[in-house]
Amino acid sequence: MGHARTWLVAVHLLLGAGAGASPLNPGLGNLPPDVDRSSPLATLQGFLNAAHDGAYATASFYLNLDDVPATQQPAKGKYLARRLRFVLDRQSFLDLATVSHDPEGDPSHPGYFDVGVIPLEGPKGETGVPVRLSRLREGDHFAWVVSRDTVHAVDRLYEVYGPPLGESLPEVFFSRPLKGLELWQWMGLALVLLGALGVSYLFERLLLALAGGGARLMRFELDQALFISARGPVRLLFGSALLAAGTVQLLLPPKVQGGFDIVCRTLVIVGGAWVALRSISFGANLLSAMVTGRQESLANERSVRTQMAVLQRVATFVVYVVSAALILMQFTVVRSVGVSLLASAGVAGLVVGLAAQKSIGTLLAGIQLSITQPIRIGDSVVVEGESGTIENISLTYVVVRIWDLRRLVVPITYFLDKPFQNWSKGPSELLGTVMLQVDFTADVDALRTELGRILREEGKALWDGKTGSLVVSEATERTQSLRALVSAADPNASWDLRCLVRERLVGFLKRNPSWLPNARSMSVAAEATTAAQAPSTPPPPRG
Repeated sequence: MGHARTWLVAVHLLLGAGAGASPLNPGLGNLPPDVDRSSPLATLQGFLNAAHDGAYATASFYLNLDDVPATQQPAKGKYLARRLRFVLDRQSFLDLATVSHDPEGDPSHPGYFDVGVIPLEGPKGETGVPVRLSRLREGDHFAWVVSRDTVHAVDRLYEVYGPPLGESLPEVFFSRPLKGLELWQWMGLALVLLGALGVSYLFERLLLALAGGGARLMRFELDQALFISARGPVRLLFGSALLAAGTVQLLLPPKVQGGFDIVCRTLVIVGGAWVALRSISFGANLLSAMVTGRQESLANERSVRTQMAVLQRVATFVVYVVSAALILMQFTVVRSVGVSLLASAGVAGLVVGLAAQKSIGTLLAGIQLSITQPIRIGDSVVVEGESGTIENISLTYVVVRIWDLRRLVVPITYFLDKPFQNWSKGPSELLGTVMLQVDFTADVDALRTELGRILREEGKALWDGKTGSLVVSEATERTQSLRALVSAADPNASWDLRCLVRERLVGFLKRNPSWLPNARSMSVAAEATTAAQAPSTPPPPRG
């Protein structure tokens, strides 16, 4: 097959461009002295240099215009050269270092040299147009020019890869690039950015207005906070989409376009994460308000608040992790590192797993705590000898507000691994005790009566009326211990009631000082007299 192709090309050169053939592009006139078409590299480089300098008349000498009438070749040649320049400038495969500088071209393909293929769907099912240079005889020597097939496809290629208004804008917009971008592209970027900001703002206002009107039409009340929370995310999502669509029309260089694509995708990911976070926050607050508004029990309300708080933090954590992963996966370096780590995930995976065990365990402990609920926000607890109220529950720690307004930060695993007191678990009623030490001469019935008076008169706002008793719980050689037992509706009321009862009973004892604990002593003589006066115990009867 290779020899057959060589013979066919040779026949083409002899018949189609032999010694008797007409000169190449006769309508263009005499060949300028600075035009070098001796090799594929010389032709391609000469065409690009002339086109970039705006010398399209010179650049047209590097094209095969045999199918164009001689009288139209000067104008048509400049027209096609300018269009081909725009197309070639936006192709990443064009690398002059790979183009042959040998006058014979590629020995395996004599007569032509393929620079690359531009993706383009053709009428006959083609998927690309080859950028091909042909070697044609001109007089007594050969010349390399852009092939006839490539020249025929210039108009179709320009429709896809050519700049908008490229035929009507002055040459200065295309001939003086700055930082790799032409002037028209810089102006286009400014217009696209301003347009994206303005249109996204108008679209946001229109969308929210339509949503509000539709809700009113359906007699469905929407919270104003929903519209406030949707403003930023909607604008960012729509604006980033417009920016991505606008930059595609500017025919930016592949590296610049790739950078803008990354920026736009990142903005879309951030906008989506923003929408998700706002939705999670709004939904959690809405559900908490709806559910807790129907609860008759304070304990049930605390359960719902705790579940919403923990689940909201879990969902927020997941959104952050997924968003960060999606952003990082855009970069090839990060993907390569990730693939390498996964490929060598033997020992490394074990080390990472052991290192992350505690963090994962803490996260799972937070989820387990929200389900089992050994504690809830607002519960009164005793932790590490400190009594306080659960103020906040996060994924990793719990904040306990101590009675003196200090904050005790406890790892969340503590409430799953160690015992603690939860005064709010179960029914909210609580029994409180008040311990007193009094003398044996104290009138217990009088103290019991005083306790009843205190509960009925002074403590009626704190006492629930269920339990109010006073008993002698213990007796020692010097005093007797009294225990006052009172009940209250919740731990806070129980604490205040215990303090009130203790104050009033101590005041009652101070009005009866003889009931206070006393220390008694007796002399040895008095003890002997007492012992002599005491009747002797008769001996037990003999059997």
